[in-house]
Amino acid sequence: MSPLLRRTLAALAVTALAASVAACSNDPVAEQYLEGDNKGYIAGDFRVDEIPADERGEPVVWEGESEHGETLSSEGTRGGITVVNFWYAACGPCIAEAPDLQQVWEEYEGDDVQFVGVNTYDQADTARSFATDHGITYPSVIDVNTGSVKLAFAAVTPIQATPTTLVLDREGRVAARIIGQLEGASILSTLVRETLEENA
Repeated sequence: MSPLLRRTLAALAVTALAASVAACSNDPVAEQYLEGDNKGYIAGDFRVDEIPADERGEPVVWEGESEHGETLSSEGTRGGITVVNFWYAACGPCIAEAPDLQQVWEEYEGDDVQFVGVNTYDQADTARSFATDHGITYPSVIDVNTGSVKLAFAAVTPIQATPTTLVLDREGRVAARIIGQLEGASILSTLVRETLEENA
């Protein structure tokens, strides 16, 4: 390879890396929260990211109040597998995936698995109505007023679209991330099962 070609390829690699870093640091959902825009749904391509146990970050520490006024927190869920779903009531993909989330919740309820929604836009009465209308039986944090739960998770993993679904391991670390609407219950069910089987 000629020195000119080598320098050209190196320059292209540096440019591509810079663009990639810029894209990763430009999380529109986090920016909206920090700016207080609360614009809601941000389209994102469906993607599943699984994170090997030795590459997971620190446990996520979070706490918030549910639509029923109960305190939900990382302290209360640690030790089991936790599925965290970011949603809001008028989000079309959130409505479409609600039955799949409920199906997986029912499949693993009682198996050391907990589900927690994080409603990023609505007040408690709207979240309760949504749960009634769509048969959702697991609780949700009402995060619209402070955004603290979403920011706690955004500090350790990109949350680039609503909905986003995370699977946390027994230590409270992000083991898997689903960006965008679930494409059926089976993908989430498999991720939950695999995480449950770790260190079993």
